[in-house]
Amino acid sequence: MTQNEKARQFSALHVKGNPLQLFNAWDAGSAKAIAAAGAPAIATSSWAVAAALGYRDGEDLPLPLALETIGRVAAAVEIPVSADFEGGYSDDDATLAENVARLLDTGIVGINFEDRIVKGSGLYSRERQAERIAAIRKAADRRGVDLFINARTDLFFEHFKDAENFVDEAVDRARAYAEAGASSLFVPGLVDDRLIERVVKGSVLPVNVMVMDGVSTPDRLAALGVARISFGNIPYVEAMGALGAAAKQVYSS
Repeated sequence: MTQNEKARQFSALHVKGNPLQLFNAWDAGSAKAIAAAGAPAIATSSWAVAAALGYRDGEDLPLPLALETIGRVAAAVEIPVSADFEGGYSDDDATLAENVARLLDTGIVGINFEDRIVKGSGLYSRERQAERIAAIRKAADRRGVDLFINARTDLFFEHFKDAENFVDEAVDRARAYAEAGASSLFVPGLVDDRLIERVVKGSVLPVNVMVMDGVSTPDRLAALGVARISFGNIPYVEAMGALGAAAKQVYSS
């Protein structure tokens, strides 16, 4: 398939009430294992990619190394690949567009892009993040790629204890992000079924939920209308736990 054929295939997997489940990868080997298990698409986890290479999450992983790793993932599998690109490694729109163009050259068809100020504090304003998303969409259009932009809002990480007070803001961000060219809304940190349903009903974009303590089962999330479920760093943590347990058996015998 061409890059755009993969992009269209990836977009079509986002169905409200029949969510795409993404068991996140961190390198070519993990991507191949997940694909062989029957995954229809691969998504990377920035946390896991960074950890596997000895870095912390938050764009501490050098951009060239991030691009190389993502490129190896995309080359290792035939199915669509979406990359967790954090904040795009720049506050400047022109540089952001250049970085995204380089990312597109790796063969990916989707991107996670967050509204957290990665090297600062808090979130970008709704309007400013919409400008940043628009810069990504224009960069993809210039390359002729139907990039799937998963617009992540960290509202519910910032306001976990009073999440209900920020549902309307999440819905408003979904609208602004959609107008700027986003393809879906990612709400990590939101765990309450009632609030997830409110976001799903209010959002003009399909909604992505992340697995974490307190989040309902995939079947229940499907019933709420969720279109995408991400496992984040859980696969990496579990894999390293299994590796450590196996190594302990060797060295404790």
